[in-house]
Amino acid sequence: MSTLVKKIKALLGFQSTSDVDLLKLLNSVHDGMSNNPAYPTPPVAMADFKTAIDSFTTLVYDAEDGGKKAINAKKKQRVVVVKMVTLLGHYVEVACNDDLTTFNSSGFTAASTTKSLPQPLAQSVIKYVDRGPHTGIIVVRPDKQKGAVSYEVRYSPAPAAGATPNWLSVVQTSPKGFTVAGLTPGTSYEFQVRALGRLGYSDWSEPVTFICA
Repeated sequence: MSTLVKKIKALLGFQSTSDVDLLKLLNSVHDGMSNNPAYPTPPVAMADFKTAIDSFTTLVYDAEDGGKKAINAKKKQRVVVVKMVTLLGHYVEVACNDDLTTFNSSGFTAASTTKSLPQPLAQSVIKYVDRGPHTGIIVVRPDKQKGAVSYEVRYSPAPAAGATPNWLSVVQTSPKGFTVAGLTPGTSYEFQVRALGRLGYSDWSEPVTFICA
């Protein structure tokens, strides 16, 4: 019976990585791969890689004064080093033979193979309530929630103290601009919102009261 070996992937993709953190990774990879017998034929020579890193380091510090020329030069060199480290990352993925110890010696970080479990949604929030384009219309905007697949706004004329609201509801997939129509001008309405995620509904938001125009 054969054992399925999980493929090791390098953590690549640096669009949101800061220059400082990118430099840390570049130097880690250079130090890990230089004279490393596990990686005898890298697609980028380590001497060339080091020269590119040093150039990028200088430009990062030069760009700190905000000069347009220095910033543009830094951006161009960033593209160069990212291309180099990406080539090296793919090479390491193959050359390590899916041995984690060998992979780690390269200086790269392995991408996680653990899938994130869905999390319960937090209590929903109403971002704002405002008048609609015509009489008898109110627009409700829930705050967007990551992981939500739909939103439900419920509304009722504001009940007297101790009375139960007579709720009506509107459901849509986007939190943008719930339009609640057919309301009575001059009447005070109460609004709440909740979101639906993979684990069910969030708690209803705190009620917001608004007078219909």
